Amino acid sequence: MRWFTYPIKCLLCGFLAMQAYFAIQIGLWTTFNPDSTAFQRAERWRLCTWHWSCPIQSKWTPYEKISGNLKRAVLVSEDDIFFQHKGVRVEDMQKAWEKNQQKRRSGNKSTTALRGGSTITQQLAKNLFLSSEQNYFRKGQELIITGLLEVTLSKQRLFEIYLNSVEWGEGIFGIGAASMHYYATSPAALDREQSAALASALPAPKCFDKTQYCRKANIHFPTRQEFILEYMDRVALAPTPKSGTGK
Repeated sequence: MRWFTYPIKCLLCGFLAMQAYFAIQIGLWTTFNPDSTAFQRAERWRLCTWHWSCPIQSKWTPYEKISGNLKRAVLVSEDDIFFQHKGVRVEDMQKAWEKNQQKRRSGNKSTTALRGGSTITQQLAKNLFLSSEQNYFRKGQELIITGLLEVTLSKQRLFEIYLNSVEWGEGIFGIGAASMHYYATSPAALDREQSAALASALPAPKCFDKTQYCRKANIHFPTRQEFILEYMDRVALAPTPKSGTGK
């Protein structure tokens, strides 16, 4: 019986050690900024292999120096109640799963056309630590990391890391690089139209940057921009105060 339980114990210990690593790493980000993400490193390898002088653009911008226009536009595009939920929107995940299953049954193999149900925190968990593979183990690990992020870091800090690490084009990561690449301006100076355009790019950033990547993308950027502009002023940038406090 020992030969059967030993491998299980080893796997369990390995799993717990991995979670401890994630927790420690996230804890460090309360003070320090991430140097890079798993997705950034994968893209660097894809574009550059061993050539470290390749054109990867990334520049950290503090939260307070990012335009409120851009913050609201990204919330409308990706997660309009980010500051109110606890990291996961179960109903959205269920709807996304059902729609994706329908597309697979109809024979649609496109991955970029599938509707996503991930919150900003879930996207951040995947980009920081995980691969882009689609399987139940990776999704389960994503949910664990999402929980660790939510209990360790403030919502503002999570949003700051997201805006500074998300992909905005081929080799373009973070709003500091994106605002300079597309508009030759700082993140603080982005106006409403520029912010809406950048936020509309997030579901398919490579397609937004280069048309050669648009064959697999099922997205109409001008329509998304109009939608974002319409709803930008309806999202909150700070947690809603709890009611019933008597104050």
